[in-house]
Amino acid sequence: MSSIESLTTKIIEFRDARKWKKFHTPKNLALSLVIETGELFEIMQWKEDQEILTDINKLKPQLEDELADIAIYLLLLAHEFDINLASAIQLKIAKNSKKYPLDKKAEFEKDNVLSE
Repeated sequence: MSSIESLTTKIIEFRDARKWKKFHTPKNLALSLVIETGELFEIMQWKEDQEILTDINKLKPQLEDELADIAIYLLLLAHEFDINLASAIQLKIAKNSKKYPLDKKAEFEKDNVLSE
């Protein structure tokens, strides 16, 4: 059992013990994923990248909470769609490796579009 499967099992057990499954429809989970992503952005809103990196120790507990919420909803959504997320990620990396091979140097054109 992968770490992803193990975490998903724990999340499902937690959810089911509280009888929350009826609320965890694909649409509701996808919306919750977006909402939690918004909460992650809120932590960084109006801050420059360097300011975020400088304040990382202060922000880390909030970032951990929001990233965990995002991961939980992502794992629940994958579970509802019967998608093996570990396999899907591996397949996506393989697709991206073909789409963006190392022997093709990526360059940005003046309009900031990645050229092939």
